[in-house]
Amino acid sequence: MKIASSSASFAREIDRGDLTQLEWLDLCANELELDGIVFDIAQFPRLDAEYLAHAKKVTTDLGLSVAGLSIAGAFDVDAADAAGAASSATERALEVALALGAPLLIVGAPHAAEDANAWGAFTDAVKTLAGEAKRANVTLALRNAADTLCATTADLRRTAKDVDSAWLRFALDAGSLGTADDSDGVLPKTAIATFAVADPETFATAGDRDARDLIERLRRFRGFVSIDATGERTPTAFHDALERFAVLRAAALFPSASASP
Repeated sequence: MKIASSSASFAREIDRGDLTQLEWLDLCANELELDGIVFDIAQFPRLDAEYLAHAKKVTTDLGLSVAGLSIAGAFDVDAADAAGAASSATERALEVALALGAPLLIVGAPHAAEDANAWGAFTDAVKTLAGEAKRANVTLALRNAADTLCATTADLRRTAKDVDSAWLRFALDAGSLGTADDSDGVLPKTAIATFAVADPETFATAGDRDARDLIERLRRFRGFVSIDATGERTPTAFHDALERFAVLRAAALFPSASASP
């Protein structure tokens, strides 16, 4: 299990101009002491080849791994596109992922709809995007989230069955870990896990139970867990939360080393 975080956690600071994307990379490496990062395409100041090469170089120089690239609205399709082909924005995101060396393009399902045809249109779009991802050599990681067509692990399993592509994997929300196990096909296909921390200050002191549950569930998970701050926080509070998580992880994974003599 390796620890990452998304630039979306610092979207407000980046949008306000208080923090640049490159400064965020430095913060992740030298203050938050992360293993890797998840770029969110919304926080890029520009997407030209020169800037992407520079962002990749800075990430490498700082010793960070690129865990993935995230994009919202991946399955928003032009109304005229009856075949449900991937949008030009998503195709561009695959190019950006390839330029950054991101192994995953992290996407979310559309909002849940009463339309009986919504599921079929969605899975058709996933199939198309999976084909594009294969050609780009970038794996899709589908999120599950409340109020979307993929709200549960059962929805993820159904999508994987309908799409039937080795280029589709999951970005599993940690809140779903209680309903997934090694035998149901979700954890083995989970390429990255996500863990939202609404209150880093509380998590750093009294949030051990949630952290221990996550660590236990992902004890054998070799991928990244993206721990993301969703509420108000300072870099110091977020660092303390991540440091506390690292201590709990070490104690769980290496109990003999952390035991008192």
